Amino acid sequence: MRRTRKAIQEALVALILEKGYDAVTVTDVINRADVGRSTFYAHFSDKQDVLFSTIEQLAFLRPAAPACTGEFFAFSLPMFEHVGERHRLVRALLGRRGGGLPMARGEQMLGRMVAEELVAAGARPSPELDRLVICVVGAFLTLLRAWVDGDISATPAELDAAFRATVIPGVQATLARK
Repeated sequence: MRRTRKAIQEALVALILEKGYDAVTVTDVINRADVGRSTFYAHFSDKQDVLFSTIEQLAFLRPAAPACTGEFFAFSLPMFEHVGERHRLVRALLGRRGGGLPMARGEQMLGRMVAEELVAAGARPSPELDRLVICVVGAFLTLLRAWVDGDISATPAELDAAFRATVIPGVQATLARK
């Protein structure tokens, strides 16, 4: 059963990389995975269900334990490293061919993590905090997407340093105004 689910998920990833999420049909996935239609529907309700089950495997999108370092956004380097280990999968899901659904889900999950971290650092829920979260998440995901799509070449440590150098001064300045 687990092998069948994995074959279907891998078929979807390969097809997204070939032709983009929107162009992939359930029939394409069934043919690529070499499973019957009834087998597909015994495991998944539709192509989006396959997509979301694949996203759930990406532990880097789950909230991590709060950082004990006292530094902002300790999630950054571990996430970049995790993506480096699963580059092909992340490129299919969050890259430009992945479509809007996976990126939107990643934005929501990361947004909650960033907001919780900023509130723990003393920020109060407000429209200004909401804007700050959007900026931080946007910077992280734009950098991540450019990397997985091959637009930039860098190590996870270099990506982390660029992300931190760009966002932390702005976050600190914003929080100091409170």
